[in-house]
Amino acid sequence: MLPKLQPNQVAFSAALIISIYSATLHAEFFNDAKGTLNLRNYYLGRDYDHGGTRGKAEEWTQSFILNLKSGFTEGPIGFGVDILGLWSIKLDGGRGTYGTQLLPVHRGNKPADEFGRLGIAFKARYSNTEFKGGEWNPILPILSSDDGRGLTQTFRGGMLTSKEFKDLTIYAGQMHKTSPRNDASMQRMSIDGISGGHSDRFNFGGAEYSFNEGRTMVSAWFAQLKNLYKQRYFEIRHTQPLAQGVSLSSKLGLFDGEEDGDARAGDLDNKTFFGVFALKMGAHTFTGAYQKLTGKDRWLQVNGTSADPLPNDVYAGPFNNPKEESWQIRHDYDFAAWGIPGLNFMTRYIDGRNVHRDGATNGETWSRENELRYVFQSGALKNLSIRLRNSTKRANWGTNTSWNENRVVINYPISLF
Repeated sequence: MLPKLQPNQVAFSAALIISIYSATLHAEFFNDAKGTLNLRNYYLGRDYDHGGTRGKAEEWTQSFILNLKSGFTEGPIGFGVDILGLWSIKLDGGRGTYGTQLLPVHRGNKPADEFGRLGIAFKARYSNTEFKGGEWNPILPILSSDDGRGLTQTFRGGMLTSKEFKDLTIYAGQMHKTSPRNDASMQRMSIDGISGGHSDRFNFGGAEYSFNEGRTMVSAWFAQLKNLYKQRYFEIRHTQPLAQGVSLSSKLGLFDGEEDGDARAGDLDNKTFFGVFALKMGAHTFTGAYQKLTGKDRWLQVNGTSADPLPNDVYAGPFNNPKEESWQIRHDYDFAAWGIPGLNFMTRYIDGRNVHRDGATNGETWSRENELRYVFQSGALKNLSIRLRNSTKRANWGTNTSWNENRVVINYPISLF
């Protein structure tokens, strides 16, 4: 005969069973979780003594980037949550040296002493389809969060990513607001570099298809910043092995955009074409890029986003002005060939012509940039990276468009679990 259980014993047993079941159900939620804390130290000094109205812009910050990603609960539909914590403090910088976009600028051109925000995104997965809603930093050809300073830009909205078909990935979503890389506020969206209205609807969709054993990919995207602009993007990329340790990679892309709906920023017209070819030969990589804009407007993008899809988006700027034509030559070297793994050097030169802005109808720009990067391979500082960047830019149009610049960027990602 089974012993008779008291009510409190029944409750305890039920709670224990529920706890065991819940732990089993959520095992993947915790077991697949990943957490990192990135300590990012960023110095940027820009000297405008070459034809500018300002002397310099110089700031130094210490940032803390907490990135927590859960796994998914078990069952037909799995649930999870991602947390992004962003905080940056000023180490140096003042009214006379503001404007590096490392810090928000308050009244009187005074940079903030600190800023940051907390972003939370919930996610759900069914089969090979995932939905994500909340705040995070999407990286897409038509919407790329800018991570080029102390903190990253974030967006609030929702996105669906489906991989139900072999070699095909489908994207669809809508974003409502954005928080720039140098501001803690959440704002409505506008067109970067073009005056006009704001919008709280960025709708997008895209598809990427890989074939040829994964060496070739074609993609097509559509974007709409409601009542401001709409845009289409087509891309093809391919990597071709040529010999042992030698390969040629290429990417061709075309953006085509115009005004949308109420046309709050006026009539718009832009087409941007580019091509990139990179030859990798052992420790050397030689890259050539060409970029051409047509139409009366610059490349269309949401305010604050990165122009990373464009090959000539460099430290000195994206060379994406109206009608601008630019080309780039670049050389990368991996010092692992000398027995120094983790040490890399990059140098490049970019030349831009036919700029139509700020009263210029045939403006010219050039930039020369170098970067030395080292990543610790072992020990207590493993994965800590140090980047030393130097760039020079000259332009014969506009004001404060010519400068010499130095950056020191240290990233120390610490794995929490």
